[in-house]
Amino acid sequence: MTRGKYLKYAFLAVAWSGLLWGFFIEPCFYLIETRAEVTPRGWPKELDGLTVALISDIHAGSPYIGEARLKLLVDRVNAAKPDVIVLLGDYVIQTVVGGTFMPPERLGVILKDLKAPLGVYAVLGNHDWWLDGPRVRDAFSAQGIKVLENEWVRLKTRGSAFTVVGLADHIERSPNPDPALKAVPVTEPVLALIHEPDYFPYIPERISLTLAGHTHGGQVRLPLIGSPVVPSEFGQRYARGLVKEGEKQLFVTSGVGTSIIPVRFRVPPEYAVLTLRAAPMAPRPAIAGR
Repeated sequence: MTRGKYLKYAFLAVAWSGLLWGFFIEPCFYLIETRAEVTPRGWPKELDGLTVALISDIHAGSPYIGEARLKLLVDRVNAAKPDVIVLLGDYVIQTVVGGTFMPPERLGVILKDLKAPLGVYAVLGNHDWWLDGPRVRDAFSAQGIKVLENEWVRLKTRGSAFTVVGLADHIERSPNPDPALKAVPVTEPVLALIHEPDYFPYIPERISLTLAGHTHGGQVRLPLIGSPVVPSEFGQRYARGLVKEGEKQLFVTSGVGTSIIPVRFRVPPEYAVLTLRAAPMAPRPAIAGR
């Protein structure tokens, strides 16, 4: 075999292996738990170690995201024993290529088995509104999942409290954190839920930590260049993981499902579990003569 033919066959083998991995193995067989420790601004010592599970971009009914897969997701998240669970939008998908449309009512029945001591809270994403926002909201509410749209809940535990504010979808609606912030004591930490991370530049510094989804982590991450396609006007800036800008912090989960093209390459389906840490107190200055 000539050197040219050898290189040609080697290239074809690598290409076919990459396609097999991206279109079948990774999106079908992988579901990872991403863990991270985050120190939100003003997080109190009484709440040190509190855990939050993030689920986003399920796109139920898309390839590989059927009922069995969703029940596995629920079991895995429950096994992590988070203190609170947040759902960050895009639960449905309208055009299903290679899958079967799943009504939000059926999805709600499956997700109702998510359990956390402080509850399960959700915001809606652009795909939910493109299907029927009120229908998705009603399907979840009927199963005891609280859907927040510029609304908030105050959670008390361990002798302390924090507020979760769910913001409206940035693409289809008008997010507004101001009513919640006016109602919350200035000393109390606030977690903001929103589907699209592109709203992060407008988030007030008063909010301790913002949690988002939407990007799917780009679905494909290539060596050296990263994710060539991210559904964000900021490119790869908010693609995935923890982002810090000044005093503000954002965590973006790359989600569970796929949309448009059913591919994931080096961005496996995930749910995230964050452990929230209190900022260590600065040592007191020494006093002369002691």
